[in-house]
Amino acid sequence: MYLATNIFSKKISLVPPRNGYGSGLVCAGKVSPNVVVLCADLSESTRSQAFQKTFPSRFIEVGVAEQNMAGIAAGLALSGKIPFISSYAVFSPGRNWDQIRVSICYSNTNVKIGGAHAGISVGPDGATHQALEDIALMRVLPNMTVLCPADALETEKAVIAASKMNGPVYIRFGREPVPVITTSHSPFRIGKAQIVKQGTDVTVVACGSMVYEALIAARALSPKLSVEVVNNHTVKPLDIGTLSRSVSKTRALVTAEEHQKAGGMGSAVLEALGAKLAVPAEQVGVNDTFGESGKPPELMKKYGLSSDDIVRAIMKVGKRKR
Repeated sequence: MYLATNIFSKKISLVPPRNGYGSGLVCAGKVSPNVVVLCADLSESTRSQAFQKTFPSRFIEVGVAEQNMAGIAAGLALSGKIPFISSYAVFSPGRNWDQIRVSICYSNTNVKIGGAHAGISVGPDGATHQALEDIALMRVLPNMTVLCPADALETEKAVIAASKMNGPVYIRFGREPVPVITTSHSPFRIGKAQIVKQGTDVTVVACGSMVYEALIAARALSPKLSVEVVNNHTVKPLDIGTLSRSVSKTRALVTAEEHQKAGGMGSAVLEALGAKLAVPAEQVGVNDTFGESGKPPELMKKYGLSSDDIVRAIMKVGKRKR
C-alpha cells in the first residue's frame, strides 16, 4: 500500500501520460536489446519517438497500417524479440483487433500494445479519435493483460513491467496532461491494486486519470464520509483479494473510469465481486454514447467524469447502504 499524501501540494506536476510511455520504452530498451518498437506514423504523438532517437536500428515505422503492424510484431515476437506496437487506441486495438486476437492472443505471442490518446480527454479530435471501448475490446481476449496506469510515472513503470513479462499486454494511456500522483518510489506490480487513500465508509475503485478525480472527491466529502480510494491500474488480471477486502470493510462500492460503463474496468470489478459481495454499487463512466469535440475539462464534466460525479455516486451508495 502507498498513500497519496502530497497530491494536493501547490507544486504538483501536470504531465501527459504518453510521456511516460516514451521514457518507459527507452528504459526497457536499455535493459534488453530484444526490445523493438513499431509505430503507425504517430511516433511524435505516442512519444515512441524517444525510442526511435535512442535506438534507431530497433525502431520500425510501418506507416498508416495498424493491421500490418500487429502481424509484423507477432512475427518478431516469435523470433525472440519483445515488440511494442504504438498508435492511437482507436486504431490499435480499434482497427487491428482481428490481428491482435488471432496473431497475438490466440498465438500467445509476446507483443505489447501501447494505446495512446485513450478516453474522451483527447478533446478537440472528437468522437472518431476518443477511444471509449478499448478496455472492453482487450479484456475479453484470452492471454491478454490490460493495464491502465494513473499518471506518467506509472505509465513508465507499466511499460518496463510489461517488457519483463511474457505474453500479450495492452497499456492504455492518454494525451492530456494529468497530475502526477505517484512517485518513483511508489510500488507497481502487474496484477496488484494499490490503496492510495484509506477509508471505512465507501470504496472507490478507479483507473487512469480518474484516480486523481477520486482523490479529489474523497477530500471533498471528508470528514462527512471516509472514502477509500483504490488505484486499480491492472484491469486484467484483477487483484480480487485487495478489492474484496476493501469492499468487505466499507460495504459500498463506486467504480470510476474514462471509458464506457459497459464492458470496462467497472464491469470487470462488478463481475468479479458480484458473486461474493452483495453491496450497493455505482459506476462512473461514459453512458452509452459517443463523445464530441471540445476542451478536455469541459468534456470530462459534460460526460460525467469529474470529481463531482464521483461525489454524487458516493452519496448514492451511501444512502442505499444506510
